[in-house]
Amino acid sequence: MGFFSFLGRVLFASLFILSAWQMYNEFGVDGGSAAKEVAPKLVVVQRFITSKFGEGGPKIDVRHFVAASIVLKGLGGILFVFGSSFGAYLLLYHLLYTTPLLCDFYNYSYGEPEFFALLNEFVQCLALFGALLFFIGMKNSIPRKQHKKKAPKTKTV
Repeated sequence: MGFFSFLGRVLFASLFILSAWQMYNEFGVDGGSAAKEVAPKLVVVQRFITSKFGEGGPKIDVRHFVAASIVLKGLGGILFVFGSSFGAYLLLYHLLYTTPLLCDFYNYSYGEPEFFALLNEFVQCLALFGALLFFIGMKNSIPRKQHKKKAPKTKTV
């Protein structure tokens, strides 16, 4: 059972690790292709933040966003392979802040082809999120140490 659990974690984490590796290789000075995809969506988020907090609100740099994604996916995936709950939490955090931004199906009408493609990605991210929650729940439900009851010593007279 231990081998299959490890194999499952490797296969699950490979999605995140390989994605982080590809983003790292493409990063460059401008943030790579991931930055080009995220930049217009971050502009919308930046406008929203400015409307709520004014000009004193935090500024989001696209390169920092992509770098944070690389670190969370890479480190979280590697730690997850070895059964770390912290790695699962890092992957959860990554999915939590990227899914609503990258899978913005809510900005399209029902009949448009982008709607269905983005909705499919959104549902896949929800499934990954659920699997990570399941892993954390199972990890926390198993007692860490099982205490063995000592057999009572026989008394000699």
